[in-house]
Amino acid sequence: MSDELLLRGGLIVDGSGQDPVLGDVLVRAGRIVGVGGRIDAAGARVVDADGLAVAPGFVDMHAHSDLAVLADGDHRAKVSQGVTTEVVGQDGLSYAPVTDATMATVREQIAGWNGTPAEVDLAWRSVAGYLAEIDRRGSATNVAYLLPQGTIRMNVIGTGDRPASATDLVAMRAQVDQGMREGAFGLSSGLTYVPGAFASTDELVALAEVVARHGGFYAPHQRSYGAGALDAYAEMVDVARRARCALHLTHATMNFPENRGRAGELLALVDRALADGVDITLDSYPYLPGSTTLSALLPSRAAVGGPEATLARLRDAGERERIAHQVEVVGSDGCHGVPVDWATIEIAGVRDPALGDRVGRTVARIATDERRRPAEVFFDLLVDDRLGTSILQHVGDEQNVREIMRHRRHTGGSDGILVGAKPHPRAHGTFPRYLGRYVREEGVLSLAEMIVHLAARPAARLGLHDRGRIAEGFVADVVVLDPATVADRATPDEPRLTAAGIPWVLVGGTPVIEDGERTGSRPGGALRHRSRSR
Repeated sequence: MSDELLLRGGLIVDGSGQDPVLGDVLVRAGRIVGVGGRIDAAGARVVDADGLAVAPGFVDMHAHSDLAVLADGDHRAKVSQGVTTEVVGQDGLSYAPVTDATMATVREQIAGWNGTPAEVDLAWRSVAGYLAEIDRRGSATNVAYLLPQGTIRMNVIGTGDRPASATDLVAMRAQVDQGMREGAFGLSSGLTYVPGAFASTDELVALAEVVARHGGFYAPHQRSYGAGALDAYAEMVDVARRARCALHLTHATMNFPENRGRAGELLALVDRALADGVDITLDSYPYLPGSTTLSALLPSRAAVGGPEATLARLRDAGERERIAHQVEVVGSDGCHGVPVDWATIEIAGVRDPALGDRVGRTVARIATDERRRPAEVFFDLLVDDRLGTSILQHVGDEQNVREIMRHRRHTGGSDGILVGAKPHPRAHGTFPRYLGRYVREEGVLSLAEMIVHLAARPAARLGLHDRGRIAEGFVADVVVLDPATVADRATPDEPRLTAAGIPWVLVGGTPVIEDGERTGSRPGGALRHRSRSR
């Protein structure tokens, strides 16, 4: 059988931002070898792309597929959207580099993000080991990894709230250096999650300096997206400026009533920094609700000592009252400094199937139905589900979403949690929603512009200079879509419905979606950053 695939007569949206043109695209041995006009390729398999658009595969700049790429060979959630590359290791907590003790803690702490799939034994301890495991199993997508600052802090300092000593900094910087040499693309942080939240600005600068030496980037989940959001963004820009490190503002939102209509202030901050020479990109998801774990709403002090210590506090009546006051009245750092509105907290998934009746209801509704205080529902669910509960948080603003996605340095990221009975629909719908709602229906960006946001610009941020474009010599990560029908179908009630209007997806020239169906192929694998250490 010929290894050539000819996409015949499609509208080529090449990722340059230029107007699309009609033509053919020829793929051979995993690369694009011909683009434009009519190409004769005797013996090639021909795909009729008449009426369809041919575009570079999409890059999910904020994915929580760290274990899914190992456990879920089908990985339909992502490839059905046209995603060909995912960036994992997000929010400062992931599975490499780790010690034995840290792996056990992290596994429990972020079970609400990634589950605890029995078929993944978590035997690796290094970045190199994690990437090798992806390659060993094969993956439907390409995978780029970010070093998790919180996990690295846990390796060296533990989960306690204390400043890093000079010795600690040497050890953490060494782990960042090693991880970058093993192929990580940069460093993430989760500055509302323990223990990453306990890092000072100076500590972050010290780690980002190492990333900068290797030509990577810093991708922070900052200290607040609510009260004090602009100050939190300013701190991240300061870290990048001082460390001379590229910055990627992950899930760049302005949420909660305090920030309604204030996206322009964020973008002005970004533009001033860009004008000063700071290298900044950002990503967002095209939805209003956020998504995280229920335990993320706790004040950081409640998480000191790890999951078992947290559960012990939540069983103590006095501690419950103190935490309830901080969460409901003061506004905890875990809820971005904003007093929680229980009517906005919807249960999306539980670890224990016996608690499944909670899914799809808000904490406020459960409290009303059971005639209990919302705080008691909150605490009991955390204890009964051993911190494994995931939530939707309905706090977004449509005007902010639109303004941010128009920015010239914007990229797409799903921030999609794949586990739970009713995960956020963005896990299955982000990229077709951008194309269907915000391109075709709303005209926020043109199709050519949006493909830059979803493919070319994120590939450039990752330094993947032979991906993200439909051009000769480039890796054949390709999506074929129908501009007239592409749409997200995932809803809060049916969050795993796959996209409409994406009949073909190629990863490295191999179809992973063919005529709208998953082929079962796993042509992807771990991507490795080429360090430019200096």
